[in-house]
Amino acid sequence: MLKRLTIQNYALIASLDITFPDGLVIITGETGAGKSILLGAISLLLGNKADASVFNDSSKNCVVEAEFGDDTILRRVISHNGRSRSFLNDEPLSLAELTGISNKIIDIHAQHQHLLLTDSDFQLLVLDYFAGNSSLLKEYASAFNLHKEKEDALKELEREIAAASADADYRKFQFKQLDEALLRDGELEELEAEQKKLANAEEIKESLFQCTSLLNPYDTSLVQNLKEVDGLLTKCSKYFESAAELAKRLDSCRIELSDIEQEISSVAENVTVSPQRLQEVDDRLSLLYSLMKKHHCDSIADLLLIKNSLDDSLYEQGAMEERRAQLEKDAASADKRMRELSAELSAKRKEAAEPLSARIEEAVRSLEMPHAVFQVQLHPKERLSSTGEDNIEFMFSANGSAKLGNISKVASGGELSRVMLCLKALMAEYTSLPTMIFDEIDTGVSGKIADKMGDMIGRMGKNMQIFAITHLPQIASKRGAHYLVYKEFDPRTGAQTKIRLLSREERVQELARMLSGSSLTDAAVENAKVLLNENNK
Repeated sequence: MLKRLTIQNYALIASLDITFPDGLVIITGETGAGKSILLGAISLLLGNKADASVFNDSSKNCVVEAEFGDDTILRRVISHNGRSRSFLNDEPLSLAELTGISNKIIDIHAQHQHLLLTDSDFQLLVLDYFAGNSSLLKEYASAFNLHKEKEDALKELEREIAAASADADYRKFQFKQLDEALLRDGELEELEAEQKKLANAEEIKESLFQCTSLLNPYDTSLVQNLKEVDGLLTKCSKYFESAAELAKRLDSCRIELSDIEQEISSVAENVTVSPQRLQEVDDRLSLLYSLMKKHHCDSIADLLLIKNSLDDSLYEQGAMEERRAQLEKDAASADKRMRELSAELSAKRKEAAEPLSARIEEAVRSLEMPHAVFQVQLHPKERLSSTGEDNIEFMFSANGSAKLGNISKVASGGELSRVMLCLKALMAEYTSLPTMIFDEIDTGVSGKIADKMGDMIGRMGKNMQIFAITHLPQIASKRGAHYLVYKEFDPRTGAQTKIRLLSREERVQELARMLSGSSLTDAAVENAKVLLNENNK
């Protein structure tokens, strides 16, 4: 239950600190006094959007704090820039966490919320509450989300596979072409060198032969001549010391020249004039140059990188096919589980539909609609949704089953208010909410009907804390604590919204005002006393 409410700097409320009892709490006040302001402040604890424009003083923070019966204190602080912070017993928490906690503690039936009766999601929610489907709904929602996740992943993968498959044949051809080329890093440079040698083999060979001839003019070996000169110099070195040095130098030249002559001879023998090999090298170079041009690169190393990349992409395509097979299996499994839970959920709804119809119909008939008919009808959906396989309709007639129709089309505003109250009373039994706030749920009703609605609200107040914001004296006179919301003018701060608990005498005066308007009459006061006495025996 809501024990204490503190509000600072919200709309016309500069500062407010009020305590509430258990049971039925009546709240009344003239139009414009600020009942909706009070409700708006409480709504901030339910996660409603914070609007800095409603600040009483834009230089200060807005603070709303509520203390509940289980020593739970919720607080929300909104700064002038619209940012907010939330706390549970002084420990910070996210707005989502605040909403999750507060929605289990308090429920607000705002003005015109009876229009929810025409919303199929709300209707289904009512039926599921009554059927006790909370755990099953969570399990189904989990299965539904898992199935959607698998289906979305499968669709995305199929798009990737389709894109990859679009040029798969071409990429296979490219890979095969590079693979069959038997590429080897460094081969290009080797072939280019060999091609130059083969293309000029005859000229090279001729030049080498000429070199050999020049080293052996007229069939006389220069090496042999140098050897003889070396011998002569060595011989006369006994008499001519310089000759020994010359002989030594000449011997070095002879040895070097001999090596050169032998190498020229060897190279000349190895130079092969081969048009066939030249053609093979030219063909190989042509292939390599063609592949490099095709793939916009300038080395075999780059071609090898491209080949490896193509190999990886083709492997990845195969892996994607394997993943698709697994995802199809997972999606089918998730679909099966989702449909099993949906069928179970639907069966429980169908089982609960008739008793729910009977309970609501009985309650509505007690509110001055003795011939009312209320039916919950279920129809299969074309495809499963996040709420299962059932479409729902609340069928209603205030005048017998002959005129039964969809409640959104046949019920008046007053009739919707009465049905909504019956639903709220029923839902309170199944949600275990400690506190429920009705904001003018009596819209569109009066007289005896309002009195009966007040009785129903009063009965609810015996099992939980009920706040009834009302403009009808028939409801305001029911047994419970009566609070008045009013405006007070302060020359310094302007108009301020206040709330206070009424004494019995003050309550008589407030009921008389509600009965007669702004000018109180003795008859209205007497009528108020009678009304209060009748409802508080």
